[in-house]
Amino acid sequence: MIVRATISDVKRLTALAIESKSYWGYSNDVLESWTDALTVSEEMISKCQIFKFLVNHTAVGFYVLNPPEKRSIELEMLFVIPSFIGKGIGKQLIQHSFEIAFELKATSITLVADPNAFSFYASKGFYEIDRKESAIPGRLLPVMQKDLI
Repeated sequence: MIVRATISDVKRLTALAIESKSYWGYSNDVLESWTDALTVSEEMISKCQIFKFLVNHTAVGFYVLNPPEKRSIELEMLFVIPSFIGKGIGKQLIQHSFEIAFELKATSITLVADPNAFSFYASKGFYEIDRKESAIPGRLLPVMQKDLI
């Protein structure tokens, strides 16, 4: 079940993001360096569209849509805990984000993808439009877009 996140969820969603990112084998040092980028704050809850996927009343995945700018919206985060990866939760979350973006009158959705998630996003209709330098020296992250109309 997908429901809107609340302020009481910030610690759980932040922990979920870090746990999900660890799935790809990043070192603890790298994960720690990304703590700020993976933190869900109370301010984000109030300004962004944040929805969580519940299994037995526990959040096992979530996404963050930033406020739309012009007719585009950014998917800032989409994470699923490792034990639930491959069970269709990411697919349901991404589809839900498309519906919310469309309701907000966005005509496109963009994101900066972890290279390990590139094929997932490509399978959902995203295509690469640019590359952005990562916090890891020499590593470029794909910037991707999906047209909603």
